[in-house]
Amino acid sequence: MFKKILIANRGEIACRVIATARKMGIATVAVYSDADKDARFVQMADEAVRLGPPPSRESYLLGDKIIEAAKATGAEAIHPGYGFLSENEAFARKCEEEGVIFIGPKHEAIAAMGDKIASKRLAKQAGVSTIPGYNEPIESAEKAVEIAKGIGYPVMIKASAGGGGKGLRVAFDDKEAHEGFDSCRNEARNSFGDDRVFIEKFVEQPRHIEIQVLGDAHGNVIYLNERECSIQRRHQKVIEEAPSPFISEETRKAMGEQAVALAKAVKYQSAGTVEFVVGKNQDFYFLEMNTRLQVEHPVTECITGLDLVEQMIRVAAGEKLAIAQADVKKVGWSIECRINAEDPFRNFLPSTGRLVRFQPPEQTLFQGQPSTEYGVRVDTGVTDGGEISMYYDSMIAKLIVHGKDRDDAIARMREALNGFVIKGVQSNIPFQAALLAHPSFISGNFNTGFINEHYAQGFRSEDVPHADPYFLMALAARLHMWYRNRAQGLQGKFWEGFKRLPGREFVVCVLGKEGDNRYVSASLGAVTLHAAAPVTIHAPEGDRVYQILVEQMLGNARVTGQVNGQPFTVQMERGHTKNPLVTRVIHNGTQIDAIIMHPRTAELHKLMPYKAPPDMSRYVLSPMPGLLTQVAVQPGQKVQAGERVAVIEAMKMENILFASADGTVKAILAQPGESLAVDQPIVEFE
Repeated sequence: MFKKILIANRGEIACRVIATARKMGIATVAVYSDADKDARFVQMADEAVRLGPPPSRESYLLGDKIIEAAKATGAEAIHPGYGFLSENEAFARKCEEEGVIFIGPKHEAIAAMGDKIASKRLAKQAGVSTIPGYNEPIESAEKAVEIAKGIGYPVMIKASAGGGGKGLRVAFDDKEAHEGFDSCRNEARNSFGDDRVFIEKFVEQPRHIEIQVLGDAHGNVIYLNERECSIQRRHQKVIEEAPSPFISEETRKAMGEQAVALAKAVKYQSAGTVEFVVGKNQDFYFLEMNTRLQVEHPVTECITGLDLVEQMIRVAAGEKLAIAQADVKKVGWSIECRINAEDPFRNFLPSTGRLVRFQPPEQTLFQGQPSTEYGVRVDTGVTDGGEISMYYDSMIAKLIVHGKDRDDAIARMREALNGFVIKGVQSNIPFQAALLAHPSFISGNFNTGFINEHYAQGFRSEDVPHADPYFLMALAARLHMWYRNRAQGLQGKFWEGFKRLPGREFVVCVLGKEGDNRYVSASLGAVTLHAAAPVTIHAPEGDRVYQILVEQMLGNARVTGQVNGQPFTVQMERGHTKNPLVTRVIHNGTQIDAIIMHPRTAELHKLMPYKAPPDMSRYVLSPMPGLLTQVAVQPGQKVQAGERVAVIEAMKMENILFASADGTVKAILAQPGESLAVDQPIVEFE
C-alpha cells in the first residue's frame, strides 16, 4: 500500500480523497492555485505545493508540474479526482512513464472510453446499442447544420472531450445548430484544449441512468447498481439518487451486465461509470463512459456500504477486489443534492464572493465511512469566510442523505435543506426544495426534460408554495415579540418610569413585489424563549392557533423548535434587507419578508406609496459577477432584439447577452478583460 499520495485536484473532491487516505494511514499532498492558497483542502493535507495563478490552464491542468510535485514530495501515486486531468490519457500515460501510479484506469482504457467518438465506435463493435448520430469530428458550422438536418432535429452538439455539461448544446433548428456549433467548439477549446465536435440525435423524454463499475488488474469487474441522474438543468445534474425509482430488477441486471462487458473489453481497472439513456419502455442505449470517480458517487456508497475512493486506491496498489458481484448490497435509498453558488431567481446565474456564513446541517454520516446507515452527510471544500471563485465551478457542497426508503430519504433531504445556512452568496437551495416537493418528483414520474417542462419560464418565488404560510407569519411574530421583550428588559431594567409593557395585538405585513403587501392580524400570548407560546393568526378563513416552542440562541440563523408538538427547522434573519425592521423567514424553500406592526402603524403603512426602482431598460447589465470577454457592438450601431451584445465568462461557462429590444448603441461602458459586478452596466442604448 502507498505511504503517500498526491491529489491533483481542488475543493470538495480533494477533501474527499484526503478523508479516505487518513482512514487508510496514507499521507497526502495537495496542489493549489493562488486562488486556493487558504482553501480547506490545503489546510487538511499533510503537505501542499503551489502550482500557479488561478486559471486552470495555468495551474490544475499543468500535468508536468503536478508530476514534478509528486516526485519532489515522495508521493508514490496521484489521485486525479474528477474534472481537470482525471480523464486525460496523456497525463495518465506520463504518470506511468515517470514511475508515478495513476489512481484510475490505464491510459489505454481512458483513450478508448474517454474520447466520446472512439467510445461509440468501440461500443458498436461490441454490439452495444448506441444512439443514431454522426460520430466523426465536424469541421465547420455549415457542415454541422447539414448533418443535423440529415439526422433530423432536435440534435445534440457535443464536444468529444466534453463533460459536466461543458461543450454541449441542443439545437432545434438550423440557426441553433450553427450558433451551438461555434459556442460548443469555443467552450471545449477553452475548457479541455480539444475542439473536436460531433452530433447525435437528441432522444426526447429520456431518463439518464448510469451504472457504477469497479474493476481490478486481475480481470475482475463488478457493477454496483445504478444511479438515477435525470433531474438536470442545462445538462448538469442537480439531484441524483440510488437506486432508480424507474427501472426493474431485470433492466438493472441487463444494464449492469452490459456495463461490465464494456469495461472488460477495455481491461478496465478502477472505478468508472457507464452512462445510458433509457426510454419510457426501459429500452436503453449506451451514452458514454466516464473513466473516473463521479461527483455523485456518495449515493452509491450509501446503499452499498463501500468506500469507492478506498477501492480505487486498493486497485491502483495492485490488490484484487475484495467482493464479488453476489456480495454487492442495495440497502435503503440515497439522494444527493448539489448545492451550487447560483441565484435561482435570476435564471441560475453564477454567484461569487465570500461566504459570510456557512453552516451545514448536523452530520451523522461521514466521508470514508459509508458502512454507517441512515442519516445526513455533507461533502464540501469550503468553510466560513471562504471565497467562491469565478475561476472554478459553482458547487459549494454536496448534501447527501440515506433513508430507509425513498419517502424517508426525501423527508430527510427536505429537513436537511431547511437547516443548511449559506450567507454572502446566493445558492440553489430554494430550487432544490421546490424540486423535492414537486408531485412528479415524489412519484418518480420524470425524465431529463423535467426542469425545462415545469420551469420553462425560469424559477420564481411563486414556484415554491408553502403548505402553511400562516405558520411562517406566526413564527415571525413569535420571534419579533421575544426580541422586543428582551430589548425592553435591557432598556428599562434599572430606570423607574422607563418600563413599558408592549401590546399583544399585532399585524404581520408580508412584503410583496411592487408594493403588493399582505396584512394579517395576529395575537400573541406571553413569550419566553424556551417555553411554548400561543400565536393566533386571524386569517380570512378563520383563526389559526400555533403553539410555538423555539430552541435557539441569540443570533443563530438556523432556528429549531416545535409547532403544535411537531419539530421544525427554519432559517430566520432580522434586518436582512435595507429595512432593519424586516424579519426574513425561510422554510421548505419558501421565503417571506415580514414586518410586525401595531395595528395603527399598519393602517398608516398601507397609505405609503410604493417607490419603484430606477428604469434601467436602456442598459445591458451584467447579470452575474464574471469576466467580460467580448463586446459585440459599437457606439452608433443599430441593434435588433435578439442580437448578440456581449459575452461574459464565469465559472468555466460562456454566457451570451442579447439585446432585449431594437435600439441604437449610445455608449460602451465596460471593456473586454474587465471583471464585472452584478448589475454593472455594459452597454447603454439611446
